[in-house]
Amino acid sequence: MAIRTLRDLTLDGKRVLVRVDFNVPVDEKGRVRDDTRIRAALPTIRYLVEKKCRVVLMSHLGRPKGKWVDSLSLKPVAERLSRLLRKKVVFPGDVVGEKVKEAVDALKPGEVLLLENLRFYPGEEKNDPEFAKQLAEYGDVFVNDAFGTAHRGHASNSAVTKFFREKAAGFLMENEISYFERALKNPVRPVVAIFGGAKVSGKIQAITNVMKRVEKILIGGAMANTFFAALGFGVGKSLFEEEMVPVAQKVLREARKRGVRLYFPVDVVVAPELSAKARTSIVPVQEIPDDMMALDTGPATRLLFREAIQDARTIVWNGPMGAFEFDPFSRGTYALIEDLASSHALTIVGGGDTDTALHRTGLFDRMSYVSTGGGAFLELLEGKKLPGIEALR
Repeated sequence: MAIRTLRDLTLDGKRVLVRVDFNVPVDEKGRVRDDTRIRAALPTIRYLVEKKCRVVLMSHLGRPKGKWVDSLSLKPVAERLSRLLRKKVVFPGDVVGEKVKEAVDALKPGEVLLLENLRFYPGEEKNDPEFAKQLAEYGDVFVNDAFGTAHRGHASNSAVTKFFREKAAGFLMENEISYFERALKNPVRPVVAIFGGAKVSGKIQAITNVMKRVEKILIGGAMANTFFAALGFGVGKSLFEEEMVPVAQKVLREARKRGVRLYFPVDVVVAPELSAKARTSIVPVQEIPDDMMALDTGPATRLLFREAIQDARTIVWNGPMGAFEFDPFSRGTYALIEDLASSHALTIVGGGDTDTALHRTGLFDRMSYVSTGGGAFLELLEGKKLPGIEALR
């Protein structure tokens, strides 16, 4: 990877500043609703504790936009982390200042401290070197284990690295990069990429980039409607991007040129509105009624997609097949998850909505790897260099 990892560092007894991604949902009573991202960082934290390091963790939560917002405090996260580690996590209640410095200086080997929400300070998102210098004072070594923010060039993952001679990727970051490389740089073939979600505009670069590396691409979700329009089909009241139709037509031409097989829905579940109680029917994609919208893939498409991935050895998936949040339009996404779970391929999944769907089916653990970063995962698929990773090189 041309990036050092934890195993490359001499860590015993040192102060280690770690950027983690604890941007987790917290309810109105201040309780963490989903601790998946916290658990994902545990291997790195436990490794550092075993090395008798004094561990200083930093993260953001939500979008306070440089202002103090009590409801976005990381205190509930510190409490959940304490339970997961089975040891008290020090929480000084701020990011900078004498109180925080004293708490960091008081840490004993093997102890863990979590700073308050980095985004309470405008210097974080501005990648301010002065703010980064203040953060850097808390560590002798810097470790980035926050893949979910790697596509952002912020003070805590970019500017801060300039103040460290020793810096490395944590185990989670290492896994994210490793699985991505296994999927698209050195994959076991055939490789199938699956894209879903609402908009073509958000994923067109990813589709174009992976087209150079895969044998098949499956496209579902509302973004398929734009391709239907590009093929000359009516889409009724369905969500689609009219301005992206020429781009979709270009993708169709490029796929034919490269010999990449594109798969689209052949039937869809339609309804007059997006509602859990909506009256639904199943129609061929060429026959979407003018007063209806396509909201999920139909049974014939589910069978087609299942057959398309049967011989795959590597599968990369980003984005749901329909509006799965509503029961009448969840079948396409859930069927695809079941197909991936029963496949013999390396299955790499990314995206916040996809992650949510996986948890709802109870098949999260049946995927080979589930990325913790939606935006970062997508930008890697687009072929972009991520600031948080480049700063470690």
